[in-house]
Amino acid sequence: MSPHHAHRVHRVPPPLSRRRLLGLAASTAAALPLTHLATGATRAHAADQDGRGVSLTPFDGATEALGEVGASWYYTWASTTGDTARPEGVEFVPMIWGADSVNDADLENARREGEVLLGFNEPDLAEQADMTVESALDLWPRLQATELRLGAPAVAGGGDQEGGWLDRFLSGAADRGYRVDFVPLHWYGADFGPDAVEHLRGYLQAVHDRYQLPLWLTEYALIDFSGGSPRYPGEQEQVDFVRGAGEMLAQLPFVERHAWFTLSTGTSPTGLHDGQGANATGEAYREAG
Repeated sequence: MSPHHAHRVHRVPPPLSRRRLLGLAASTAAALPLTHLATGATRAHAADQDGRGVSLTPFDGATEALGEVGASWYYTWASTTGDTARPEGVEFVPMIWGADSVNDADLENARREGEVLLGFNEPDLAEQADMTVESALDLWPRLQATELRLGAPAVAGGGDQEGGWLDRFLSGAADRGYRVDFVPLHWYGADFGPDAVEHLRGYLQAVHDRYQLPLWLTEYALIDFSGGSPRYPGEQEQVDFVRGAGEMLAQLPFVERHAWFTLSTGTSPTGLHDGQGANATGEAYREAG
C-alpha cells in the first residue's frame, strides 16, 4: 500500500473499541476572552439551512442514503467527497484530518469542494490525529490561507476544561492572531436513559460559555466506552435520544450544525441506514428536523 493510500485509511475513525468516552462534567471556569478569534463577517454567518448532517465512510448507496435520512450536509473525514456523489441540495464539508493532510493537494481539494473547512480530527488522541498544540498552531496558517470558513480542531473530549487541548489551542491562536470561526465538538454518552439529552446540552453549554464561539457538533451518539468493549443502546433508547437531542439542539442558537455518528450500520451499530433503507433511528433522525 502506498503512503498516500495508507494516509487515506487513517482518515476514517478507528475501531470503536479504541475510542475514548467523553467527560460529561461541565467546567466552572470563567469564559476566556476569545471572541476576537473570528472576524465579524464569519461570526455573523449562521447555518442557512437545516443544520442536521451526518458523517460517512463511503459505501455503495451512500448518496441515496443521505437523502433517506434527511441530511442537509455531510463529511467524510477527508478533503474530498471521494466515491460518494454529492446529492443535489446536500452540502459536502471537507476536513484536513491531521498533519500529513496539510499539503497542497488536500488544501486545493478543500478549496474546490467546500465553503467551510473542518480542522484536525481528535488531535488529543494518539490513535487519531495525535498532534501537540504547538504543531497544530504552526500548521494553522496553511488552513487559514484557504479563506474558507474555518472550524477549530475537534477534540475527543474535555473541550470545556481549563488547560485542556482545545483551551490551549484557542489561547495560542488568539495570541498569534489566528482566525477560528467556530468550534467542532465530539460527544458520546454512556447514559442511555432520559438524562442523556441533558448531559449533552450541559457539555455544549459549558464549551460555549467558555469560548463564546459558534459550535458544530460533528460526532455524537450513545456509546459506552468504559468497559472492555463498546456497549450500545437498544433501538428504542437510541430513537428516543435522537428525538430528544434533535429538539434540544434546535433550541440552542449557538449550535449551528450537528452530525450524527454515523450514516451506515456497516461503520457502527449506531448508523442511520442499514444498506436497504433508513432504520428506525434514521427515520427518527429524518423526522426530528
